[in-house]
Amino acid sequence: MKRVSSFAAALSAALFSASAAFAAGDAITGVVEKQPVNVTAIIMFLAFVAGTLGLTYWAARQTRSTSDFYTAGGGITGFQNGLAIAGDYMSAAAFLGLSGMVFGKGVDGIFYTVGWTVGWPLILFMIAERLRNLGRFTFSDITSYRLDQTSIRSLSAFGALTVVIFYLIAQMVGAGKLIQLLFGLEYSYAVVLVGVLMVLYVTFGGMLATTWVQITKAVLLLGGCTILVLLSLWHFNFDPSALLSSAIANNPSHEKILLPSSSIADPLSAISLGLALMCGPAGLPHILMRFFTVPDAKAARKSVFYATGFIAYFFILAVMIGFAAITIVGTNPAFLDSAGKILGGGNMAAIHLSKAVGGNVFLGFISAVAFATILAVVSGLALAGASAVSHDLYAVVIKKGKATGAQEMRVSRIATLFLGVMAIVLGLVFENQNIAFMVGLAFGLAASVNFPVLFMSIFWKNMTSRGALIGGFLGLISAVAFVVLGPAVWVNVMHFEKPIFPYEQYALFSMTIAFTGIWFFSITDKSARAALDKAGFQEQFIRSETGLGAAAASSH
Repeated sequence: MKRVSSFAAALSAALFSASAAFAAGDAITGVVEKQPVNVTAIIMFLAFVAGTLGLTYWAARQTRSTSDFYTAGGGITGFQNGLAIAGDYMSAAAFLGLSGMVFGKGVDGIFYTVGWTVGWPLILFMIAERLRNLGRFTFSDITSYRLDQTSIRSLSAFGALTVVIFYLIAQMVGAGKLIQLLFGLEYSYAVVLVGVLMVLYVTFGGMLATTWVQITKAVLLLGGCTILVLLSLWHFNFDPSALLSSAIANNPSHEKILLPSSSIADPLSAISLGLALMCGPAGLPHILMRFFTVPDAKAARKSVFYATGFIAYFFILAVMIGFAAITIVGTNPAFLDSAGKILGGGNMAAIHLSKAVGGNVFLGFISAVAFATILAVVSGLALAGASAVSHDLYAVVIKKGKATGAQEMRVSRIATLFLGVMAIVLGLVFENQNIAFMVGLAFGLAASVNFPVLFMSIFWKNMTSRGALIGGFLGLISAVAFVVLGPAVWVNVMHFEKPIFPYEQYALFSMTIAFTGIWFFSITDKSARAALDKAGFQEQFIRSETGLGAAAASSH
């Protein structure tokens, strides 16, 4: 009852803050002058926020243990989890950023969809079942299964936190731009509002609330995008080829939208991006956590099967939305500023398209769904980051497995608060970045740090704790260095004239460093710990393939 009362107080504070922010927006000029505030959209938006907060209140009353908080008690079905995974994956980058990338760069967006989709068979056939059989709460349970708990969990936690932070940036930027356009609020107010709601969802509802918000959002988003595409195709007599021809004819660069841009035209950049998008999903902590919410390995496989179908269908819709927006939005002065640029930036192409084909009511629905998309994803990310701190660093590394469930959950909530503050700050710094591009960088980090260690721990018997630790940190350090020294940060954020690292995409280099480091420092490891690491592989292999012992471990 104490936690429920705290939730009610926090909910009241959040709604009061939101009301104050909306009131402050009355005096704000800029976006309001260009795009009048849409009252219908605001009402639908607030209705959805109220509904999801109601879900969180319900989940707060159901969440009584660490298992409930981290994995919803393992009671989610394969189909439900498949929808939730798709919801996690269909983020602001996928909906707003991807359609915006197709709108601005054409085939670049298609390249992203292919990479993101083909990564799922890798998870289906190589990761999902073994992950469920070996772990309890986080993917660090697997990477440290036969290795040194302290060092490997520390590595996995830092890797998870780095990926979560980069992924959060993209979601915060998308949310800020959306609310800025919808309410006429300043971008900074919008980002703060999203941060507050994210902290509320995770702090009180845990995985149960996050899962049901994801499921609700996935159904609404798939339905809304389907309607949006059908209404757009109506303008072209339901002929997709006519839609594409019109997009080519009305794009300022014409046929160039069918050619890759300079960012992926270079073979090394294209290979790097492909590796990041294919291997990154198998290293995303908020996706990997979802396999612990189902009762067994069979349900884990079903989850990925359903998720793959939902995700592939959604990406087809997102590409069509981007091409439709080129003609319907890009040629309509009502959606352009005085310089001929789309209001709110290219990330808002899908939002403007919804108004163009469906009016204010449909704009309100799509805007509310887009915001739900962002809230659900940032909640999953925050939960994954908080779990890395509370379960891996605090409970296992610092307290040596002696922390109580209450202590662990308290640390998780404190970590969520810090992540919320960090997400707000970084969302302000990276305001003008394309969110699909930013998520591509996050996928590169996941592919360079978490994926190599996870993959090698499951499939290579000779990996040792020393090899995993040094190789993993080499992947982490090199990936972060390539991002900071590359064009995305060194030039676009820090405003230096030339980048030190010349490529926007870096996964080919950092993944090579990580895998080589794991291999070299494992084969040269002659310590007593190395012998124990290798000896434990057979037991791990049997359990990962059969699930023997998994049920007993999950019950503790």
